[in-house]
Amino acid sequence: MLRNPLRVTLFMIMATVGLSAQDITKNKFGKGMMVVAQDSSFSFKVGVRVQTLYMGIQNLETSQYVDRFQIRRARLKFDGFAYTPKLTYKIELGLSNTDMAGGDIAELGKSANMILDAVLKYNFYKKWSVWFGQTKLPGNIERIISSQNMQFVDRSSLNNHFNIDRDKGVQLNYSGEKFRFISAISDGEGRNVTVDNAGGYDYTNRMEWLPMGAFTGESEYSGSDLKREPAPRLMLAVVYDYNDRASRQRGQLGEYMPQQRTLRAVFADAHFKWNGFSSMMEYAYKEAPEGTVVGTDNNGKLISYYTGSGFNWAVGYLFKNKVEFAARFTNVTPQKITLRERENQYTLGVSKYFVGHALKIQSDITYIDEANSDAELMYRFQVEFAL
Repeated sequence: MLRNPLRVTLFMIMATVGLSAQDITKNKFGKGMMVVAQDSSFSFKVGVRVQTLYMGIQNLETSQYVDRFQIRRARLKFDGFAYTPKLTYKIELGLSNTDMAGGDIAELGKSANMILDAVLKYNFYKKWSVWFGQTKLPGNIERIISSQNMQFVDRSSLNNHFNIDRDKGVQLNYSGEKFRFISAISDGEGRNVTVDNAGGYDYTNRMEWLPMGAFTGESEYSGSDLKREPAPRLMLAVVYDYNDRASRQRGQLGEYMPQQRTLRAVFADAHFKWNGFSSMMEYAYKEAPEGTVVGTDNNGKLISYYTGSGFNWAVGYLFKNKVEFAARFTNVTPQKITLRERENQYTLGVSKYFVGHALKIQSDITYIDEANSDAELMYRFQVEFAL
């Protein structure tokens, strides 16, 4: 034991010096911390990101204003390769309560739904690769773009109602310079379901065409033209999704329904960038060929499969000082049988990028026009920080 006061003091000084020693790294801000084995048998990269959001909504008829602060997203990300650079992995965990929905759903084990991505990717032949596990399905472009790399504070209402989100299964990818193809077979009921597959499987196919060549640094999967593309770049894509005997309102999302229905969805999108200007356009259509189901849940709330169509168009211009102004129009038109109302949203946004999408401040204001409801004005301010 260190009974001598001098020895105790020396011990504390040595411990303090050890704790304050700096570990100099070549890793850069926004790129995560990477470790590579000396024999190159594996690599491991870890990253963290947080989105801090303020949101306020004013009813333009009654002037009532409600607002809140929120940790919109807080995530841990791990990726790298194992055994060979051709075998890569990705794991992403959601730590905020908005990322862990499912605590009240029996089919999800009534527990925190933390795992977003857990996938292995094997590049087995030239431009071909196969993915195993849970990750995003190859749906609409707005959903494929990471929530870290968005042009606005958050995705549009088209995405909220029609996207096919994440699922567990297998995906086959072909990635050429001007043509890409992704085909997926998945459970069809979303991430981390703990019960047996209640219906059939989900079949998704996405085809992409880049007639003007590849974007700089794969920025076709990123909002805003941060790369300031020196020449025009365009990606056109179509998606077909067939969810056989789906059990949830939106296929991979929503409450479980009393009856199953097959859901068919079509998406089309166009993404253009050139010299700071960007344009992203999306169309979505979803139907239940056998007819939707309308009922009530245990609390008497009306529930139904969400079917209908949507359109979304966003444009923006990034100045050389890394300030961007953007505008977005979104229309969502549910089928009448769902007993939901048509909605239009008009959004103006401004962003300041300090270190690309890894450190930025974003704000937007949206006019919400929903049929048979009071018009609303929504204001949002968000800070994104990612190591």
